[in-house]
Amino acid sequence: MSEPRQIAAALAAYEENGYAVLRGLFTAAEVTELAAAFDRHWARGMALGASFRHGNLHYRLGEDARLGKIPRMVQWPSYEDATLARYRTDPRLFALLEPLLGRDIKQIINQLHWKPPGAAAAEFVFHQDVRFRRPRGAYRNLGHSYLQTGIAIDRHTAASGAMKVYPGSHRLGELDLGIAGRVMDGAMAAESLARAGLDPGRVVDLELEPGDLAFWNAFMIHGSGRNHSAQDRRFYLNGYVRAADCDRGEWAFRDGKPCMLGRPVLVHYEELFERPEPHFVEG
Repeated sequence: MSEPRQIAAALAAYEENGYAVLRGLFTAAEVTELAAAFDRHWARGMALGASFRHGNLHYRLGEDARLGKIPRMVQWPSYEDATLARYRTDPRLFALLEPLLGRDIKQIINQLHWKPPGAAAAEFVFHQDVRFRRPRGAYRNLGHSYLQTGIAIDRHTAASGAMKVYPGSHRLGELDLGIAGRVMDGAMAAESLARAGLDPGRVVDLELEPGDLAFWNAFMIHGSGRNHSAQDRRFYLNGYVRAADCDRGEWAFRDGKPCMLGRPVLVHYEELFERPEPHFVEG
């Protein structure tokens, strides 16, 4: 587990820049275990052959010009995967979360992301996560009550499509970045920053090694481009919120104790109770 001084230093960097990294938080053996979970869900997504939903569990596939139909991401795989469920409430994550969010914490993001080598359909336009917190009335004090985390499964480099971040942008509030359509369906472009009056030259690559944990603010501007390397670029995302400031989400910790997943509750899928059964979906 990271020492208190390492967490304190990371939190200071987070306050200053809107993002930070805890290096080597997870061991090589743990990364191997997580990579195997990614492989299981990739295989299932490929076998499904189309986007699929079962309650909050959602496989989103995309059509790639070079690779054909491929999984882009899986939402809430932890309902069916004990390995991923265990890491979402890992005590090392709680040690980071508690100083910011307290001891009662809900979770609103649980996702697997892939960037296969050479895939064209694997970019994320510059955006702020606050864009996705809908309905807005269910999420309060987002600048201080929400934290997004990501565990690097592979090396994240400029060549492999590492996240690009705009330091200090978490202080700018919610901005209009001219996003048309879905964040994961467009090309990352510096022009969107320039149109918002921002300097694209301030963007930096968030380079990570396997086992590193990155975390960032809901208002921090970030995006990522294509993977031009020879290896995958996988990322395990978990987003947390102070329970008192959120009307939705699965419990992650109650009074500091980890909570197991049970019957799905309302997070983002508005038709959860009307159509909870397994079914294929568009996109």
